[in-house]
Amino acid sequence: MPLFQLILVALIQGVTEFLPVSSSGHLILLPGLTGLEDQGLAIDVAVHVGTLGAVVLYFWADVRMGLAGLPRLLTGRADTPGARLALGLIVATVPVVIAGALLKFTGLTEALRSVAVIGWAMLGFGIVLWWADRTGAETGRFDDWSLKHALIMGLWQVLALIPGTSRSGITITGGRRLGYGREDAARIAMLMSIPTIAASGVLLGADAVAHANGAVLRDGAIAAALAFGSALLALKLMMRLLRSVSFTPYVLYRVLLGVVLLVIAYSG
Repeated sequence: MPLFQLILVALIQGVTEFLPVSSSGHLILLPGLTGLEDQGLAIDVAVHVGTLGAVVLYFWADVRMGLAGLPRLLTGRADTPGARLALGLIVATVPVVIAGALLKFTGLTEALRSVAVIGWAMLGFGIVLWWADRTGAETGRFDDWSLKHALIMGLWQVLALIPGTSRSGITITGGRRLGYGREDAARIAMLMSIPTIAASGVLLGADAVAHANGAVLRDGAIAAALAFGSALLALKLMMRLLRSVSFTPYVLYRVLLGVVLLVIAYSG
């Protein structure tokens, strides 16, 4: 793959994975709107590995707490903050894993990869995010995250399987509707991304590795490193901005891009 395209794919994935603007939608649009060849499954998996590393590093204190709680959870006890966090992340991940597997094995995943679908999802779920952010209370805190809320946010996350929705955006939307403040909703959403991205990587990784050669592995390593760096910067920027800025700038971007995509989709 040309180095320019490799850099472009990695930066798009890294920057958009954790911002509420849909990384999958942007990656699907890249070859469709530019004429570039599709980057392929191996590169998709590589950039997801890079972004996974970024969110684990940024939220390492929470990740370490959840990992420390796993042994206790395996004994059937969820009586520590780490065990409760680990259980909540498992519960939140189950719905999207089941729905994602159904889409993959029924072939519906490809049917959703269209400019029109992405345009409507960008526009519609952008407006939903704005509504949730404007009307949601800010009384909930990260430590209040319950199994009920984990399941509800997990069901919201299923909608992210529609390209253009944004996994982070839709889970933040769910968190704001449940009354979590912006930073806490984003923190929960980012932690939810860890098992989700990991599960997606496992599901797709076997096929990618089976067909990979030396050149593909080299390109994948470059893409993963670039995605890691850009995702880490994007995460730091978003979490810092949320202390003083709402989600409105992201919503405006989504609405504008959604309208442009719908014009393109229906003008032919």
